[in-house]
Amino acid sequence: MSRPMTLGGKILAHAAGVKSVSPGDIIMAKLDLCLGNDITAPLAIQAFYDNSGKKVFDRKRVALVPDHFTPNKDIKSAEQAKILRDFAREQKLLYYWDQGEVGVEHALLPEQGVVVPGDLVIGADSHTCTYGALGAFSTGVGSTDLAAAMLTGKAWFKVPVTIKLVFKGRLPADVTGKDLILIAIARLGVEGANYKVLEITGPVIDKLSMEGRLTMCNMAIEAGAKAGIVPPDKITRAYVQKRAQRKPRYYFSDPEAEYERVEEFDVTGMEPVVAKPHLPSNVVPVSKARNVVLDQAIIGSCTNGRIEDLREAARLLKGKKVSPRVRTIIIPATPLIWRQAMKEGLFDIFTAAGCIISPPTCGPCLGGHMGILAKGEKAVSTTNRNFVGRMGHLESEIYLASPGVAAASAIKGRLAAPKEVRGSNWKQGVKK
Repeated sequence: MSRPMTLGGKILAHAAGVKSVSPGDIIMAKLDLCLGNDITAPLAIQAFYDNSGKKVFDRKRVALVPDHFTPNKDIKSAEQAKILRDFAREQKLLYYWDQGEVGVEHALLPEQGVVVPGDLVIGADSHTCTYGALGAFSTGVGSTDLAAAMLTGKAWFKVPVTIKLVFKGRLPADVTGKDLILIAIARLGVEGANYKVLEITGPVIDKLSMEGRLTMCNMAIEAGAKAGIVPPDKITRAYVQKRAQRKPRYYFSDPEAEYERVEEFDVTGMEPVVAKPHLPSNVVPVSKARNVVLDQAIIGSCTNGRIEDLREAARLLKGKKVSPRVRTIIIPATPLIWRQAMKEGLFDIFTAAGCIISPPTCGPCLGGHMGILAKGEKAVSTTNRNFVGRMGHLESEIYLASPGVAAASAIKGRLAAPKEVRGSNWKQGVKK
């Protein structure tokens, strides 16, 4: 009889072809998908060839997404993207996006149904953990690990322990998945979950949208986690049913499964938060940071560039103007989201408010392009990291927040809560 296992453990056991696993076990597991982007994949491709690689193990199980420096900002980034393009054509990869089809990888792959529940996924990008929102086990690796995966279709793992996060209480109207994961990181610390799985549960999560779940799992790595994972439910099935390109496998933790510990969060009465420089764990309520004057606001990224996020920002920006001192940049995460936002009239709201609309790209999140900070400048951003120099000059500052806080702050010219700018048209909202 198999020992009780967590959701993450069951996925790893299936991939390893064994009945059960325990924390600390070393396993060799078959991968459902491996991916790289225009920063990490060129190194992996070179390592692939250096190890006499001729063909990838399965052209339907390798995904390449040139999203970090695209549209190419300079010659070097153009050369990086060309390496991916040439390799994808040579290998006849099924999952390669370019030009008007490419989006931010961790928004694009779930949207396109490339990752499905029960998958084991590695990606040469630390925020690969995003896909745990679907009930998959996904984690970031280095470029040489990606090269080995493209050659063999396998990767080794040390089975991690799991921390269970339970969110309960009544979720206030302005509090989002971004706020929930930030308070979790604040409690755990940026190294508090090193090489551990965060299983994200509770009655609040049961009602949270897929967009909110994707946001939370995206930032599991900011607590050091190997993976973040949400048990699949009817919300998962509804999301997956219309887009899955492979048959999902639904796993659930056994009632007797052992956790390293359980952390409970009562969100009743919680207010929106921000993560102050220079760590995602440096979290305070927005009301405690209202004196921070801003130069830039970013709404987008693999963390918060989905249609729900853009709608949240548009509800606040409708009929208003952003502060003349705050450059406000809106970055829809995929072409599908971009078109949906345009169809719903969100772009009219954004441009009327004085915002800049970008094509899908990682861009400013990693200090790449489309919104770099100068010395001494401060930004509020819906991205996932606020390390020193992350978005530009070493003496710039980044405050992480939800789209609602970012939009309200752009209007006020300082960090602000949504309730500070909400007008009479809030209930009317925007078309959905």
